Amino acid sequence: MSIPAILALAMLLDAALGEPRWLWSRLPHPAVLMGRAIDALDMRLNAGAFRRAKGVLAVAMLAVGALTIGVVLAQLGTLIVAIAAAILIAQRSLVDHVAAVAAGLRQSTEAGRSAVAMIVGRDTNGMDQATVTRAAIESASENFSDGVIAPLFWLAIAGLPGLVLYKTINTADSMIGHRTARHAQFGWAAARLDDVMNFVPARASAALIALLARPRPRWQDIASDARQHRSPNGGWPEATMARSIGVALSGPRAYAGQTQDYPFVNPAGLRRAGPAQIDAAITVLWRAWGAVLILATLAALLV
Repeated sequence: MSIPAILALAMLLDAALGEPRWLWSRLPHPAVLMGRAIDALDMRLNAGAFRRAKGVLAVAMLAVGALTIGVVLAQLGTLIVAIAAAILIAQRSLVDHVAAVAAGLRQSTEAGRSAVAMIVGRDTNGMDQATVTRAAIESASENFSDGVIAPLFWLAIAGLPGLVLYKTINTADSMIGHRTARHAQFGWAAARLDDVMNFVPARASAALIALLARPRPRWQDIASDARQHRSPNGGWPEATMARSIGVALSGPRAYAGQTQDYPFVNPAGLRRAGPAQIDAAITVLWRAWGAVLILATLAALLV
């Protein structure tokens, strides 16, 4: 089975099955296992002097482990590779979580807050409908790049070892890549490597969303907004989504009780957005997913 065929099969398996509770309630999800390894290294190495060097060592150990696991699994056959890839792709679970926010908001703002708290790290207490909506759409945009396009990209470039490596580094960044007193030094390597590995996928995600949008947003406007974003990569899919569905994203939010006055992305867009705009973002996600599936299928037929 060719790499494009594996990509297409993995995408279809993920879309059909998502993350079945009957399975992951009995077995630890690979992301959970990655998290345990990262947490163990954090507890063991993140102390005393030379924390940046220790963080580099931790990332090197994680990378060796991830590549080894990927190589071993790849020897078990293409069907195992496709199943493993489907588990590490997050289109279905992403859409389900974001759709739950829209459903919650249609019940009450409080229900929307509870749903969005499952997918964002910012403070959700006191959020109104507009801020809940922005948080959900921002998560949808950035995680489409991190959870769908980047895994597919690294699977296509470096096979299952590349995909497992990417997911491990991305998980490490989410756990220790923050600029806090504890992790500013130790998590430096994880954050920088995650930036490197997401550089192409983030811009590819933006280009894909933009090409399918009607009317099509100008790339110059997307680039201008993306440069204002706090993340060197996350701003690209977020800025494109904002302009594709006509909303303003980002803006002020709070973390651990501290308000961060981030600038708006697409500041001229709708700021009092609600469930309908979340629905529009989900439509964009599936449209972009479908385009990638078509490309992978055509490539599989031509190989």
